[in-house]
Amino acid sequence: MLSTLPRLIGHRGAKESAPENTLASVREAARQGAPWVEVDTMLTRDGVPVVIHDDTLDRTTSGRGAVADTDLADLRRLDAGAWFDPRFAGETVPTLQEVLDLVRDLGPGLNLEIKPSAGRNAETARAALAVLAAAPLPAGRLLVSSFEPECLEVAGRLAPDVPRGYLMDETPADWAAIADRLGAATLNVDQRRQTADSVAAFRATGRPVLAYTVNDAARARTLFDWGVTGVFTDAPGRLAAELAIR
Repeated sequence: MLSTLPRLIGHRGAKESAPENTLASVREAARQGAPWVEVDTMLTRDGVPVVIHDDTLDRTTSGRGAVADTDLADLRRLDAGAWFDPRFAGETVPTLQEVLDLVRDLGPGLNLEIKPSAGRNAETARAALAVLAAAPLPAGRLLVSSFEPECLEVAGRLAPDVPRGYLMDETPADWAAIADRLGAATLNVDQRRQTADSVAAFRATGRPVLAYTVNDAARARTLFDWGVTGVFTDAPGRLAAELAIR
């Protein structure tokens, strides 16, 4: 079961202030007071869950090529911070285990997005759930989400007590049936596509709605007025101050 979900969840840590999906970004989100953080995980070539968003290394590291074609030892030699700001030079792509250890030390809840490379849905979910099972977070402080239903199906079989969030970009016509089949605890939706009516339809299923990615206070207020429970934001501290959320 989930404890009370927060209004604000730090997206990839605190992406506006630190290089996304790094330990520095998670630390910055905690420093800004984010009660939860969200990060993405996928597998290296040798099957280790690491925390990175893109299928390729090009945008957020000093490397090139696909994450899925890179062994962990080679990945760890790359710089994952200097692209954002020279102050973060030397940051590396963390393993999921490292992020879990840090989150446990710092205390926020965690939304872990399972983000597999092509053809590795089940494998990625199994590997991520194995890491989570070996070092569990406190009850009610973990949500596993994915755009890939197969990942959530695997999570449901391996860790039925871990809540699952059904991530949607464009909303499929049969979204409600899919959410029921997956046993989804939350509906995680693209805020840009939402209206008062769409949020009402989601809420009618009895599930909390989490909206990504919201960096504007006026938009956040509108979404909250419609009944959205929480938003993912690149700037948890700034948005909290603008919304007077304590």
